[in-house]
Amino acid sequence: MAAELDAARLEAALGKAISDLMASKSPQGHWEGELSTSALSTAVACSALSLCGKSALVDRGISWLTKHQNPDGGWGDTVASKSNLPTTLLCVSAFHITGKAQAWGPTLQKARDWIEQRAGKSPAEWAEAVRASYGTDRTFSVPILTTCALARLVPWREVPPLPFELSCLPQSWYRLASLPVVSYALPALIAIGQCVHAHRPTWFLPWRWLRNACRGTSLRVLTSLQPSNGGFLEATPLTAFVAMALASIGKADHPVARKACAFLESSIRPDGSWPIDTNLATWVTTLAVNALAAGGNLGVLGDPGPVRDWLLGQQHRVRHPFTGADPGGWAWTPLPGGVPDADDTPGALMALMNLNTPRGDWLKDGIGWLGGLQNRDGGMPTFCRGWGKLPFDRSGTDLTAHALRAIAPLREHAEIDPFLKPVATEVRVLFEGGLEYLSRNQNPDGSWNPLWFGHEDAPGMGNPVFGTARVLMAYRELGLGDVAEARRGVAYLAGAQNADGSWSGAAGLPGQVEETALALDALIGLGVETARTRAGIRWLAGAVLEGRHLEPSPIGFYFARLWYSERLYPIIFSVAALGRARSQGGLQCLSAT
Repeated sequence: MAAELDAARLEAALGKAISDLMASKSPQGHWEGELSTSALSTAVACSALSLCGKSALVDRGISWLTKHQNPDGGWGDTVASKSNLPTTLLCVSAFHITGKAQAWGPTLQKARDWIEQRAGKSPAEWAEAVRASYGTDRTFSVPILTTCALARLVPWREVPPLPFELSCLPQSWYRLASLPVVSYALPALIAIGQCVHAHRPTWFLPWRWLRNACRGTSLRVLTSLQPSNGGFLEATPLTAFVAMALASIGKADHPVARKACAFLESSIRPDGSWPIDTNLATWVTTLAVNALAAGGNLGVLGDPGPVRDWLLGQQHRVRHPFTGADPGGWAWTPLPGGVPDADDTPGALMALMNLNTPRGDWLKDGIGWLGGLQNRDGGMPTFCRGWGKLPFDRSGTDLTAHALRAIAPLREHAEIDPFLKPVATEVRVLFEGGLEYLSRNQNPDGSWNPLWFGHEDAPGMGNPVFGTARVLMAYRELGLGDVAEARRGVAYLAGAQNADGSWSGAAGLPGQVEETALALDALIGLGVETARTRAGIRWLAGAVLEGRHLEPSPIGFYFARLWYSERLYPIIFSVAALGRARSQGGLQCLSAT
């Protein structure tokens, strides 16, 4: 009777998860999801609009910030996040820049107390704490300190310069120039670099004259990087930083600043807040399709034509002006600010293959695009090959594993299939280099660290459970579940499981739906059937039936380690895990009690 009850609960939970996923699908046949609102985004949007003389929406944003201050006095990246220094400093800056500081004195005093307890009492100590948080990577530390300087919270001498003049070099030279920012931050390098230069010019006159001479050319480069809707990477923080920097040097009427403000004005939410990015529609659509395919549930789509055609339409067909990426890749969003990357491209390739899309140029171009992006170390970077060593430019295990999953169905016959022959070399090198990279980057405890996901309470804010599950899925689909690396990864996941059957970002943390579903998806797919696996299925089924899959956790890293949650993640991951449990032995596992 207990086994029958478990089987019924699994069916009910899977049905509920699929129903919730399908209810979230747009009329056009794809998914858009919903990113969490962000105190950081709201703060910098208010600052930028105020400096640009576009203050109509500022009161709503400031009001939202006052209502979502954490009890300890600080602010976190999402409403479910712990307070952190960068976000709290940017929120305090927003009150000063918008002229609202006096009206909200008690709110700011609580925030100042929080800052002083963690970073010291002097502006110099605050600046040093920000710089120490990011080390040599100035992608986010300089924009934060620039905003604080504009708010007169820290002096300009505490703000490091950015070499905006390097943007005048040919784009192909950027990766050789040792830029202090990651590849996607070129707009900030230019705008904030000019802002810092205007407020604290270098004392060395020849260098100052050279930088002055580069201002016009670099602004033209900035203009060429801006998408048609004004939103750089569809990201509120990056776009707002650019707008406020230009406004602070008398260029609020520059076309880039005007378009940036238009983007900010169009992306405010009804409650007065801003999200970290517009949407991850392409990404969550591929995740949803692949999750349904994992359990043999693609039939719920009915006619797959709309979603298939929509995904085909998102493949980039021209060289991208922002990163110089060749045609053939996919971005995370269909909107103009999206940039092709090495996570969305494998996801789209897998989804289109799962939808039985007739083979065509989309497949060869996508595989060729991935092959052209692969780094010399065998791993996959996010946007640009060989760009540098800063965190979000170097290779990542989660990205590499995803690329391996995309080529898995093609690997064995690429050399002999006339259609695939043009990309056979790319398939082979992706396979051989990717596996070597994953082997070299496995941690001593058997885990892998992902690049784009974390957990606020895990050591180093990493998420080895997420990363290990993603890598094990690649070993599974390559038929390599018995190799030593995969066995060590399985052992790590087994040891990281909580006594109640759940998983979190690391061992010993309270269970979350996202990591539990991912760990189960990986283990069940590898044929791991133990009492602990059965306990995990029960925990996840119970969580879904209680509606906890509708409560997303802030596990996502956005650019510069900004936290976010996505409403569809726990739903999608649950569909995949529970579907695989039903289709690949989960019921037998549950019955063996």
